Amino acid sequence: MPISDESIRLGQFLKLAALIDSGADAKAAIADGLVTVNGDVELRRGRQLRPGDEVSLGSRSARVSRG
Repeated sequence: MPISDESIRLGQFLKLAALIDSGADAKAAIADGLVTVNGDVELRRGRQLRPGDEVSLGSRSARVSRG
């Protein structure tokens, strides 16, 4: 999923990549430990993602790319 800046916050990326429907859903999924970044559970909604990072939620995933 391409981004226009050098980084993007995890909560924003989940919505941009259509892995989740809303910010509230993103907050809940992250708090419940359902989201991984590069294979590691991530509990920080504000985690800065950079091109090359892979975000997964359940069986769905998206990779951050430069756009």
